[in-house]
Amino acid sequence: MPQAPSWAPGALQFGCDSGVPLCTDPLGLAGLYLGGSEGLIRGGGIGSALSVGAASSPFAGLGAEFGKMNAQEIMDAKALAASKSHSEAERRRRERINTHLAKLRSLLPSTTKTDKASLLAEVIQHVKELKRQTTEIAEESPVPTESDELTVDSASDEEGRFIVRASLCCEDRSDLLPDLIKALKSLKLRALKAEITTLGGRVRNVLVIASENDDDTGDPDFASRRHQSIATVHEALKAVMERTSTSEEPSSATAGGGSGGGVKRQRTTGLSSILEHTSI
Repeated sequence: MPQAPSWAPGALQFGCDSGVPLCTDPLGLAGLYLGGSEGLIRGGGIGSALSVGAASSPFAGLGAEFGKMNAQEIMDAKALAASKSHSEAERRRRERINTHLAKLRSLLPSTTKTDKASLLAEVIQHVKELKRQTTEIAEESPVPTESDELTVDSASDEEGRFIVRASLCCEDRSDLLPDLIKALKSLKLRALKAEITTLGGRVRNVLVIASENDDDTGDPDFASRRHQSIATVHEALKAVMERTSTSEEPSSATAGGGSGGGVKRQRTTGLSSILEHTSI
């Protein structure tokens, strides 16, 4: 018969004292025996089972040691995941920056710079130049405003000829330009320059006009007629601005009755009389 290990009798000792069962566990192995494998699983594994024994057992500290190792591994895994997440976010951020820089490079007329600092410097300079050009265009050709405006000023060109600069802003309509041309021809004027800007149903016309007779500057009465001609142009252009669209007259006359049509005919008659009986 094989001899039992020397520690076996003392590992788990059972006895009976006055009919009361007794059990001693000097090595703290009761946690391994109770419940078998199911006990190990329910108890949370070997570490949990080993920690059930007495505090003086040589296996009592193994459960805590296993718990520390698991916690450290979890911390290392979390740190590794955070590092990977940060690296991925940084990679995406750099990709977005490079994409934007490529777009900026394609917007420039011409560039040979490849580094980011030089590219951004060229973009800033280009934006400033575009802003300057926009300001110049706005000063030369102001956009239409919401209110009707009319200004007529006199000036002289490079050759000393008398010219008139007129600017009118009003509602845009299909017969506005033909009316302006008719007014200029009736006043024996010719357009040297014309700029037309439309926006949101509004139009601004800037006209530089001069007399068809260039020899009028030698007329003794030219100086006195100069101020009169400006007033005449102002009155003619004002009549053009106040006219309503021809296409709107029938519907407006029907809706407003005879009085509305009378006002329109009165304005048209006033313009016709100005153009037929007045010239520069």
